Amino acid sequence: MYNKKKIVNDPVHGFISIPSELQFDIMQHPYFQRLGRIRQLGLSYMVYPGAQHTRFQHSLGAMHLMGEAIAQLRMKGNEITDEEADAVLSAILLHDVGHAPFSHVLENTVVDGVSHEEISLMMMRRINEEFAGRLDMALAIFQNQYPKHFLHQLVSSQLDVDRLDYLIRDSFFTGVVEGAVGTARILKMLNVHDDHLVVESKGIYSIEKFLIARRMMYWQVYYHKTSVAAEQLLINLLRRAKALALSGEELFASPAFSYFLYNKMDKEKFKKEEIALQNYAELDDNDILCAIKAWAHHPDRVLSLLARSLMNRRLFKTEVFDEPIPASHFKERMSQYVKELKLTAKEASYLASQDIVSASTYTSDNEDTSINVLYADGSLKDISEASDILNISMMSKKTKKYYFCCFKL
Repeated sequence: MYNKKKIVNDPVHGFISIPSELQFDIMQHPYFQRLGRIRQLGLSYMVYPGAQHTRFQHSLGAMHLMGEAIAQLRMKGNEITDEEADAVLSAILLHDVGHAPFSHVLENTVVDGVSHEEISLMMMRRINEEFAGRLDMALAIFQNQYPKHFLHQLVSSQLDVDRLDYLIRDSFFTGVVEGAVGTARILKMLNVHDDHLVVESKGIYSIEKFLIARRMMYWQVYYHKTSVAAEQLLINLLRRAKALALSGEELFASPAFSYFLYNKMDKEKFKKEEIALQNYAELDDNDILCAIKAWAHHPDRVLSLLARSLMNRRLFKTEVFDEPIPASHFKERMSQYVKELKLTAKEASYLASQDIVSASTYTSDNEDTSINVLYADGSLKDISEASDILNISMMSKKTKKYYFCCFKL
């Protein structure tokens, strides 16, 4: 046990202690080690060169903040046993274990219709089998099946430690200072009321800043038009590679990546075939980038054009609209590609795409999704009512934008 009491130096939180032997064993598992080869922000480094941090770093940071939250809640008289603390720390450590390379791109292309949350759960169950049931309670908390509901809210809610870490971490590595939040202050203001996570009234201003920071980061980083353009280019590139592979074309790829390129993969097949999860656990950013470097020299004109564009950062041009994009806009661009690049209509279709991006900073549909403020007299108010300097309720409205991304001639 002594040899497993490790300390990690994190650039955001400082020195992080590994709480117990269970978390150390999780970190040593190949599924978790894979997260060190997956960037947290996908292709955002093409906009913010510093955004090279990984899912591994984020998961460690979230675990650290979970430890701080547990300590604060215990100080206020909330009972959290050592076994529960061990379980909720393990749950947050594994919350992203099933994430695909380059964020959500593969969920919509190579692996169709299987979310990273579902794959995370599958991987957690597999690790639990190897650990002889040591993650039983962690799985129950992760799936909101444990009697103490507030423990699940610490893992997944509108004020969970996952959000607290990724906001401050993404802000740090991108240099977008608007995303910095006072995590220490927010954690000190957490409490439990009727088995639900609440914020004490002294923390209202910190929550307001947290919600504003989320909004800023959505549109300055996560949905930055150049980040969206890079992602759409990669999606179209993978779609073309998948189409060529299924037609029998020989493509360079790692064994794990080849499995997904040369097999039609939906949710049912993914869950049924043991080898699917095995190959997925081998996939990381390196597989994709290595294949793209090789594809830049492939004889297929569309595949090589898109591959070279991504490798050399000749990204799609992006136009952002507040209203749905007219079909004529797409057709005009297709006609240009057919005429000037001598492509077929089918080939030209890979050179442009449309994406609808919508985000709301805060939703308060029910008690589980709202952020409740606890007052000294025991009364509760939703943050949208408690805030006296901001119209937080306006932030619950979904902002929708329409992105048209296309190859620049």
